[in-house]
Amino acid sequence: MTGLIDYDAGNIRSVEKALLKLGEEVCITRDRETLLLADRVILPGVGAFGDAMEHLHAYGLVDVIHEIIEEKTPFLGICMGLQLLFERSDEAPGVSGLGILKGEILRIPDQEGLKIPHMGWNSLAFPREGRLFQGLPGTPYVYFVHSYYLKAGEESVVSAVTHYGVEIHASVEKDRIYACQFHPEKSGEIGLQILRNFVNIG
Repeated sequence: MTGLIDYDAGNIRSVEKALLKLGEEVCITRDRETLLLADRVILPGVGAFGDAMEHLHAYGLVDVIHEIIEEKTPFLGICMGLQLLFERSDEAPGVSGLGILKGEILRIPDQEGLKIPHMGWNSLAFPREGRLFQGLPGTPYVYFVHSYYLKAGEESVVSAVTHYGVEIHASVEKDRIYACQFHPEKSGEIGLQILRNFVNIG
């Protein structure tokens, strides 16, 4: 069973729908015991960093997420779910992220001809072999919606990058922690394969 963490951050139903399409059993919950018993856990989300952290604290989910990580349960962060795994964000000065991974979330710099938020399809390049991207074509296109991007503190965890005025760390993998800035649930067959790869991690 895949547990989807419910913290009022939106987009959770589209992730559920994609997983159901793969034949997965899915539970949307913020219940600690249910999440700790799940075979794998996904932290989805769109919205603002500060609000998201406030909701995680209000629902008692910060400690639960740390427990899930410590138990080595496969864990996937999507979009805001990726950003929350890191230490801080330009979007919410003074607000600490989960701090599970080292790095910070920066605003995409203004540039002539670049629209912010970044909305649309971009190709990925792979600086290292990642488990999420097995079986994909060389430069697959995936769907992004974001104004802030990850600059990881450890280059070794970066499994995919893209460019939008600046190099964006688009996906990370460390131990059994996985995260994508893009939306696999909105990225067609490529995205379904990425979710399938996550679901199949033992």
